[in-house]
Amino acid sequence: MKIDSSLPLEYSTEENRLKIFGFWIFLGAEIMLFATLFAVYFTLHTRTGSGPDGAEIFELTPVLLETFLLLASSFTIGLGVHAMRLGNKKAMMTFFIITLILGLGFLGIEIDEFVTYVHEGATITTSAFLSALMTLLGTHGAHVTFGFFWGVAILIQVARRGLNPQTANKAFIFSLYWHFLDVVWIFIFSFVYLKGLIS
Repeated sequence: MKIDSSLPLEYSTEENRLKIFGFWIFLGAEIMLFATLFAVYFTLHTRTGSGPDGAEIFELTPVLLETFLLLASSFTIGLGVHAMRLGNKKAMMTFFIITLILGLGFLGIEIDEFVTYVHEGATITTSAFLSALMTLLGTHGAHVTFGFFWGVAILIQVARRGLNPQTANKAFIFSLYWHFLDVVWIFIFSFVYLKGLIS
């Protein structure tokens, strides 16, 4: 395996560069998935039937907390990648751990949000609006949950094997995935929650 030391560790081999390129293609498929879910939501968001609409069930405070946690986690994982490029394993792992804790906080608030909806009688079968909303939010939440366990696996590998072209490549690809989830959330925050609260 030929290593180009002039490049960051995660890009230092041809195989690593191809894996990163392949992951960008995968993210393209993920964009199509969420674009479809957004299209379904925007088509059905007025179909509330006898159930509540967004203005009746959305609460700004938890949504702002979720947004803060995810944006902060995007910042800390960026710091983690920077530390990785400096060869500072301890700092890299610390920032990745903080990122995952922030992700857990996000998931905790989202689960509480879903439980509150159900207790108020707003379930996935109540109306087309709630079905589309919960499918969109649930899919994003499932991605964050998967990302949490993926991040744990990355941390275990870095702890055991140290920073090398393989582990750095995996950590960098994971960071791309995490940033992608943050971008999706910004769209959910802006076009689902804020739009729902205003209308």
